[in-house]
Amino acid sequence: MVGIVLVSHSAGLAAETVALARSIAGADVPLAAAGGTEDGGVGTSLDLVERAIRAADQGDGVLLIADLGSSVLTARLVTEPGRIVLADVPFVEGTIAAAVTAGAGAPLEQVLSAADEARGFRKLAD
Repeated sequence: MVGIVLVSHSAGLAAETVALARSIAGADVPLAAAGGTEDGGVGTSLDLVERAIRAADQGDGVLLIADLGSSVLTARLVTEPGRIVLADVPFVEGTIAAAVTAGAGAPLEQVLSAADEARGFRKLAD
């Protein structure tokens, strides 16, 4: 199954988004949070991201979803084409779409595509 790692400036935001995604997509989806710094502050940590990747990686690839700014830059440092990819998607909506698709056993390319489609989700009808 494709793993998903949430890279955020906030440990709480990453952890709660993982919890939300698990409640919708199921507990078996390999999700990991890499939020904040190692000392509990606001920011990003390359070490936390690398640990989260190892935790989520089941051999079918890992999708990284970052919140903004330096979390995107940190995530870009660990990408490996075809194996560890960074999605340019809304943090919560992209995570949910990716988790549901990963949980269905889809390959990395389809999980990324599902997350990308979340960019167009409308909350209000015209």
